[in-house]
Amino acid sequence: MTNAHAITAETPWWRQAVVYQIYPRSFADASGDGIGDIAGITSRVDYLAELGVDAVWLSPFYPSELADGGYDVIDYRDVDPRLGTLEDFDPMLAALHERGIKLVVDIVPNHTSNKHVWFQEALKAGRGSAARERYIFREGKGEDGSEPPSDWVSAFGGPAWTRVEDGQWYLHLFASEQPDLNWAKREVRDEFLKTLKFWSDRGVDGFRIDVAHGLAKDMNEPLASWATIQEMPTTGGTNPLYDRDEVQEIYAEWRTLFNSYDPPRTAVAEAWVDSSRVPRYASPASLGQAFNFDLLEADFEAGQFKPIIMHNLALAKESGSSSTWVLSNHDVVRHATRYGLPNPPRTPGSWRPNERHGARWLLSRGELPMDRERGLRRARAATLLILGLPGSTYIYQGEELGLHEVAEIPDDRRQDPTFFRTGHAEIGRDGCRVPLPWEPDGVSFGFGSTEAHLPQPGWFADCAASTGGNEGTLELYRNALHLRRELETLEELTWVEDMGAHVLHFRRPNGWEVITNFGEEPVELTEEQAKRVVLWSWPATPDGSCDAGRGGAGNPGMSGTLPGETTVWLRG
Repeated sequence: MTNAHAITAETPWWRQAVVYQIYPRSFADASGDGIGDIAGITSRVDYLAELGVDAVWLSPFYPSELADGGYDVIDYRDVDPRLGTLEDFDPMLAALHERGIKLVVDIVPNHTSNKHVWFQEALKAGRGSAARERYIFREGKGEDGSEPPSDWVSAFGGPAWTRVEDGQWYLHLFASEQPDLNWAKREVRDEFLKTLKFWSDRGVDGFRIDVAHGLAKDMNEPLASWATIQEMPTTGGTNPLYDRDEVQEIYAEWRTLFNSYDPPRTAVAEAWVDSSRVPRYASPASLGQAFNFDLLEADFEAGQFKPIIMHNLALAKESGSSSTWVLSNHDVVRHATRYGLPNPPRTPGSWRPNERHGARWLLSRGELPMDRERGLRRARAATLLILGLPGSTYIYQGEELGLHEVAEIPDDRRQDPTFFRTGHAEIGRDGCRVPLPWEPDGVSFGFGSTEAHLPQPGWFADCAASTGGNEGTLELYRNALHLRRELETLEELTWVEDMGAHVLHFRRPNGWEVITNFGEEPVELTEEQAKRVVLWSWPATPDGSCDAGRGGAGNPGMSGTLPGETTVWLRG
């Protein structure tokens, strides 16, 4: 697989960037109220610079009732008062830019909060009003209209329609506090162009587009049944709710706006679509890049990783973009935990929460067996593998500390709407959103001066940033990110088929090699390979066994042996 993009001064920064996702309410608390805030991020900018990231992706920080962790936005051009003000935002952005770090912010265009001024106007204005046309209101079924307009189901469980006082129903494909916007209205499109311009003028470098595939909808009567929608092909662009062809008309307008800036503002789509449709979102005429989520579903197996890598590099070549690689984010069980669990009995391609890797373990409140050390060892190996691939890599806050998912959250402290809307049948995403441990002690492990908004377990003391994270994982990430900048090369790789079915081995154009042993048994390196090792994911003794010490950079003294579930980088 090759890509003609060479590294020059004109190469867009995002093509091979390392982007660090911050979930602001759980990163750092400067105000002492138990909730992370903008000033807390500013206080940790040096940490981010030392880590070696190229950009920060900031999850929603807008005014919100937190019906969905901030993805229910009340005002798209302000900061939630609990997180700070616009006057706090500007110094944070300046501090990042001073250290050469770009900022990407989340935009949530599919829906607003039900507290948004537009929705409040819609409730007051009544049937047939221009205010209601900004959203998707319909009459109910039945003689008295007391039945929903259709049997559609919310992504968080329960019906996708809620009735208002005058008897009409509004659509919400997510929580009832998140009414869907009507993107067929010019007013809606213009409002978001104003929002994108507001943040671009302020100096924001790019945008992550939430539910990018969901804006355009076909609401013509009669509405299709939920069963019919579920059975529709995923490649035709005609699904009533998702990935309709006309959504690209919206993004073409956005791209025109982005390209009016120098340098152009970047964007990355969260688009859960058939892979054949991903290049539409990653096209330079559209958003320019799209998330590759395939590795979030993959088990730690060479036979799964390699076809995913090859497929997504091919998609990137088709779109002219670069691929994105991600192992954890704010919506999934952390990969250190997933890799410590048995492979789940789940349906390939399904993203129903109970079929996600780690869901059953969470539902057991962590009582089912999970091999923590093995999970972390595999996670570190997988991270070094994706950091060596052409394209950009997204890191989720805390993975550099070797954090596992937190299962031991009392039911009365949970916040994710999925947990409540499914009657506790699905555990939700709180376990990956627990505030970070910065110190090994204190009421919130250095997160702030008071107890954190989600309870932190005692074992967080062993993962504190100030002491290097779990098993020295922070040192490994720092070494990898800084060395990656030194080794960065053309967006190409060549597979080397020389070490067996359980090993992935590829070479980049400058001779940089990445070797991952997915198997349990050690494999042999040649004497020449062993001499060129500059980074490894897990410590090794001369006989190839792993110990509990710290990994890092330099020659690990492997004596020609690559341990199981370990990745090494070789300098060219």
